[in-house]
Amino acid sequence: MNPITVLLIALGIFTVGYLYVFIAALARDKREGQTLTPKPLMGLISFIANFFDTLGVGSYATTTAMVRFFKLIPDEKIPGSLNVGYVLATVIQAYVTIHGLSGLGVTVPPVEVDPLTLILLITAAILGAWLGAGVVAAWPRRKIQLGMGLCLAAAAVIMLIRLTVFHALEVGTTGLTGIKLAIGIVGLFGLGALMTLGIGLYAPCLILVTLLGMNDKSGYPIMMGACAFLMPVAVVRFVRARAYFPPAMLSMAIAGMFAVPLAFKWFQNLDMYWVKVIVICVVSYASFTMLLTAYREKGTEAASRTASFEGASA
Repeated sequence: MNPITVLLIALGIFTVGYLYVFIAALARDKREGQTLTPKPLMGLISFIANFFDTLGVGSYATTTAMVRFFKLIPDEKIPGSLNVGYVLATVIQAYVTIHGLSGLGVTVPPVEVDPLTLILLITAAILGAWLGAGVVAAWPRRKIQLGMGLCLAAAAVIMLIRLTVFHALEVGTTGLTGIKLAIGIVGLFGLGALMTLGIGLYAPCLILVTLLGMNDKSGYPIMMGACAFLMPVAVVRFVRARAYFPPAMLSMAIAGMFAVPLAFKWFQNLDMYWVKVIVICVVSYASFTMLLTAYREKGTEAASRTASFEGASA
């Protein structure tokens, strides 16, 4: 059987597994009195983020910036919510770039990529996500704020580098071999782990594969396929730890699914330069505010510990 066909069958199995976990989690949340009614503002944010995500801008950093600005999700729940809420949109992206799309008034051919490279890098990202989700899900609020703040800063730098240096690399291979393949596997393992913290995998993945000699376009099925597989894996651990925000889940999942085909249909060839400049500014702002909040809460924690110590001494 064609390895791409096997990969797509596996993607379907992962998606069904995610839906089972997702629906069971929402049923549990509803029994416990959680509000699950979709929120228009959260849906709009998801639509915008996944629209530009399809074009390669990424959705994690942009969503984090917007939900923090409007105070829609507690900081400690953002990483889990991003991973739980955006699976279906990412699965659609992966399917279209790997298999192609003919329908909805648009034809998108599959992107050429070496099947072995694609499968090995996706597998590495899955393993990284399983490890990373288990660690992040147990972190306290302030540690997540620090981690996300630093990762958002890194994301802004990476996006700036990609915008200025790696924005038009159409020349290169469609796969990796030898030491370059080994480096790619290690790199995707690390990016899979970092993605569970909310840094996003798209921009750093594209930079990594182009540095290793691949052309820019062949990086799309790798980055989208890796996320489509690793996110359901991470979801299991986030759901078990209840490290997500139930009121935002349906808004994120439903709106994101509609954004992806719209982006493929009409705006795939847009000049994204100024959009990316704005995103870099927004992500930088989110990083600054996240780190500032963590700094302020450090003082609160220190005061709390001092009060507890004095009370115990008395």
